[in-house]
Amino acid sequence: MEKFILKGAKDLPGTSGVYCFKDKENRDLYIGKALNIKDRVKSHFSNPSFRDGLFMDKVAKTGFIETDSEIEALLLEAKLIKERRPLYNVLWRDDKNYFFIVITKEDFPRVLISHQTKMKNLEKENEYIGPFVEGEALKKTLRLLRKIFPYYSSKNHPKGLCPWCHLKLCPGPNPSRQEYRRSVKNLKAVLRGESRSVVKKLQKEMEQYSKFLEYEKAGEAKNQIQALESVLSNARVFERMKGSIDWPKAEKEIKSILKAKKEISRAEAFDVSNIQGKKATASMVVFSQGKPDKDLYRKFRIRLLDTPNDTAMLKEAISRRLKHKDWPFPDLMLIDGGKGQLNAAASVLKQSGKRINLAALAKRNNELFLPGKKDPYLLKDLQKDASNFILQLRDEAHRFAVSYHRKLREKSLEE
Repeated sequence: MEKFILKGAKDLPGTSGVYCFKDKENRDLYIGKALNIKDRVKSHFSNPSFRDGLFMDKVAKTGFIETDSEIEALLLEAKLIKERRPLYNVLWRDDKNYFFIVITKEDFPRVLISHQTKMKNLEKENEYIGPFVEGEALKKTLRLLRKIFPYYSSKNHPKGLCPWCHLKLCPGPNPSRQEYRRSVKNLKAVLRGESRSVVKKLQKEMEQYSKFLEYEKAGEAKNQIQALESVLSNARVFERMKGSIDWPKAEKEIKSILKAKKEISRAEAFDVSNIQGKKATASMVVFSQGKPDKDLYRKFRIRLLDTPNDTAMLKEAISRRLKHKDWPFPDLMLIDGGKGQLNAAASVLKQSGKRINLAALAKRNNELFLPGKKDPYLLKDLQKDASNFILQLRDEAHRFAVSYHRKLREKSLEE
């Protein structure tokens, strides 16, 4: 049940859940999920982003619903956004930017993630669950639930076992149609926020199996119940950043070491991910005023031949980024790497004629290299907020590059 408080955040709970900002006419302005409702709502007021500034002065009260887990908060957020269509959630994202889970209408339904509510080459009657705001949390949730309710994600299964079968994430080449469809039905119910009814249903099945001495099936039902309860209670799917940052302090320190006169309002970080040159990808993440701005993240499928050359791949990614004049240029460009990567990025910038503050962060000892400076800075010697910001920027670029690279590898397994 939703509870309401006045405009501030003093009386909000420090638990996971969903919150809703309302105006004085009781209209829904914005709905969000949180690991800690109190801290998240407080951040909207105390350190508002540019987007927060568009509506925070209209907030008259805050509603909230506590949940027992992060996954339940994720699923509840999607349900409420779909039902209520809050003004600023709708303004910021159209259907192409939200994530939807697609359950295909087939004898053996597939489970997919899409930005579209109508997918090409698929039946119109497919079921769509969503919208979900955060793709990474949704993917983590599906990976966890797939261990409990294995499903197909590719159209044609080989005659033998596939890689997903060995991971126990696939029902195999010849599952029982009835049992498979029952499993997918349970998965859909969980994704729609009906996990408690699924647990009760599995408990009844377990009792029935035991009654008719089908102990193996009873054991399977019991294992599903325990696994589902464990995932819902303990799973961590929300992103956890490394501590809060006082951006004015961080910016002051960064400007000092860069000898920069202008503000550092937009920072971009780049990283490359590949295995011996295969399925090589590069990421570009963007932080605005010290905070990640995920709508501005970009990913690059490297066009070089499958050769393990991280420096050349980095140069390609930065060159392609600089050609996008429709993207605002950053005040700081951070490269994951040492002097070699720094020099590669510097050569691309010089060739383009762009004057952008540049730095590279090497993993070993977290050394920060700057152009024209022989010795690196050690992050441990910098002001805490500045070092935390630089680490977050680098780590987020790495996470985003690896997640895209993993997605391409998984796709190749399904082909």
